Amino acid sequence: MTIQKNERLLSLDVFRGITIAGMILVNNPGSWNHIYPALEHASWNGVTPTDLIFPFFLFIVGVAITISLTKRKERKDNQLKLFFQIFRRSAILFLLGLIMYGFPNYDLSTIRIMGVLQRISICYFAASIIFLKVNIKIIPYLAFGLLFFYWALMTLIPVPGVGYANLYPSTNLGAWVDRTIIGVQHLWAGSKVWDPEGLLSDIPAIATTLFGVIAGNWLRKSIDTLSKVIWMFFWGNVGLVLGTIWDIWFPINKNLWTSSFVIFTTGMALQFLSMCYLIIDIKGFKTWTKPFVIYGVNAITVFFLSGIVDRILVMIKVRNSSGQNTSLMNYLYTTIFTWWLSPINASLAWAVLNVIFWLGFLWVLYRNNIFIKV
Repeated sequence: MTIQKNERLLSLDVFRGITIAGMILVNNPGSWNHIYPALEHASWNGVTPTDLIFPFFLFIVGVAITISLTKRKERKDNQLKLFFQIFRRSAILFLLGLIMYGFPNYDLSTIRIMGVLQRISICYFAASIIFLKVNIKIIPYLAFGLLFFYWALMTLIPVPGVGYANLYPSTNLGAWVDRTIIGVQHLWAGSKVWDPEGLLSDIPAIATTLFGVIAGNWLRKSIDTLSKVIWMFFWGNVGLVLGTIWDIWFPINKNLWTSSFVIFTTGMALQFLSMCYLIIDIKGFKTWTKPFVIYGVNAITVFFLSGIVDRILVMIKVRNSSGQNTSLMNYLYTTIFTWWLSPINASLAWAVLNVIFWLGFLWVLYRNNIFIKV
C-alpha cells in the first residue's frame, strides 16, 4: 500500500463515506440476536436498506474507475504498465480479504476464499480492463448482456444432482458451482453450502460496477451540471421500475446478486449520487460533509481494520463481574450499554460507538494528510 493525497470529487467521497460508515454500523451490532429490521439483510428474497450498502460500494468503485483512468486512457499510456497496476491493486485487495477472513489462525484447509474484499477485487479488475479496452458506448450493452446471461444461467440450466433450475439457497446453480470449485470447507461460515459472494454471482456484480463506470463517464461530460442531476435521477427511477418488474421472474435477492437486484440497486445508487452531487457540488452545502469525507478517503482501510479489531475483541478473554470468562467485546458491550438500554437499543448503541470510534481514528489520518490507497 502507498500513502498519497489526491484531488477527488467531493460528492463521491461523501457517498463512499456514508456507504462505508453504514457498512461498519451493520457489521458490528452488540448482539446479532437483537437488530432493528432495517439493519439486517433480507433473509432471502427482497431488499432492506442494509442490502443496498455493498452494491452502492461497487457502483462507487465503477465511478472512481472512470475518474481515475479516463485521462490515462485518452493519453494512450502504456497499456502493459496500466494492466500490471490494475492487477497489482486487485491482487492486494484479494489478499487483504484472505488476511481478514483468516485472522488469526490462517488455517488454509478451511479459510473462506471469497468475500467482500475479494468481490471488490474481481469487479475492480474486470471493470477497469473493460473500461480501458471497450468503447464507452458499448459498455451499457455489455452490462445488460452480463445480466441476461446470468439470468439464463440461473433460471434455465438444470442443477447437477437436483435436476432442475431453481433459486433456493442450497440447491441453486451458484451454490453448486461454489461447492464444486471452491469446496464446502472454504465457503461462508454462516452457511457452508453456499456463499453470498460466490463465483457465479460475480458476473452480475461486475455489471453493477460497470453501471458505476457509465455514471462516472456521465459526470465527466461537458454539459450543464443540473442536466447531469436530472438525467441521473431519471435513470435512477427507470432502474427502480425495471428492477421491480424483473423481480416478478427473477426475484430481487442480494445473496444471489440477481439481475433484478442489480437494476434496482443501481437505480437507488443513481438517485443517491445525484442528490449528493446536487447538494454538495452544485449547491455548495458542504459543512456537514467532513465526517463522511474522512470515512470516504480511507474506506478500504477502515473496513479492513474494523474486521481485524472485531476479531481481536472476541479473542481476548476477561472475567466479568460474576467471575466468568467472557470476550472483551461482550464485557465492554454489557458494561457500557446493556444495564440501562433495552437489548435492541443496546445492540444499536454498540454499533454506533464503533462508527464513532473509527471516525476518530480516521480523523487522525486525515489531519496528517494520510490517505492509504491500495
